Amino acid sequence: QVQLVESGGGLVQAGGSLRLSCAASGSTFSIPVMGWYRQVPGKQRELVAIITSGGTTNYEDSVKGRFTISRDSAKNTVYLQMNSLKPEDTAVYYCKAKSGITWWGQGTQVTVSS
Repeated sequence: QVQLVESGGGLVQAGGSLRLSCAASGSTFSIPVMGWYRQVPGKQRELVAIITSGGTTNYEDSVKGRFTISRDSAKNTVYLQMNSLKPEDTAVYYCKAKSGITWWGQGTQVTVSS
C-alpha cells in the first residue's frame, strides 16, 4: 500500500515562494506518474502539474513559468517549486501518484495573501 506524505504548505505574501514536497512510501518500484492538484471550496480539484518517471512534465496554463515540478524517482519523491505566487493560487494542494491505480495525499494548505 502506497502512502503519500506532503509537506511545505503555509502562508505567504503575494509574490513570494513556497516549495511543496511529497514522499511516497510503500512502493518498491518507480511510480510512473506523480503530480500535484489543487482544490478550493466549491470547486473541482484541478491539475497543477504532473511529471513522469522519464521527466516529461505538463502544467496547467496559469502556473506555467511560475511553478516547476521535479522528482527524485529513486526516492519516489515529487517537488513543486512555486514562485511569484498569487492570491488565486490559494488552495489545498494534493499530491497524486498513479501506477495502474491512483493514490492521493492528505493535502496541504497554501494561502497567498494580497
